[in-house]
Amino acid sequence: MDRLNEDMKSALKAKEKKRLSVIRGVKSSLQNESIKVGRTLNEEEAINVLNREQKQRKDSLHEFKKAGREDLAKETEEELIILSKYLPEQLTEKEIEDIVKRVIQDTGASSKSDMGKVMSVVMPKVKGKADGSQVNQLVQKHLS
Repeated sequence: MDRLNEDMKSALKAKEKKRLSVIRGVKSSLQNESIKVGRTLNEEEAINVLNREQKQRKDSLHEFKKAGREDLAKETEEELIILSKYLPEQLTEKEIEDIVKRVIQDTGASSKSDMGKVMSVVMPKVKGKADGSQVNQLVQKHLS
């Protein structure tokens, strides 16, 4: 939260409207979540809020591209870049794949019917560091 405040001040001074807008939106979402739970958010809860913000923008980006709205798509991509600076470093596909393979081996999963069992073990390990749909695709790939 302190980092957001400092970045907001510097964005104000530098007159960076896009960055300022994203930071204000994120601060607002964090504050709303804090009010909803009735206390200050811990780090995991704050990361969940940031992930939700990122997912909303990715969904919007997909829809804008599908509708041929390159102007809005470009704007949303810029927001995602700004937002990514506040999220934990994302795992590479290779790192996710290694985790998926290890969990499949540890759980003895062998078919797509074991998908839920594998996902329930993998997701807590990659929470905030990997996109759920990417994890899902890798689990399906290795269970087929």
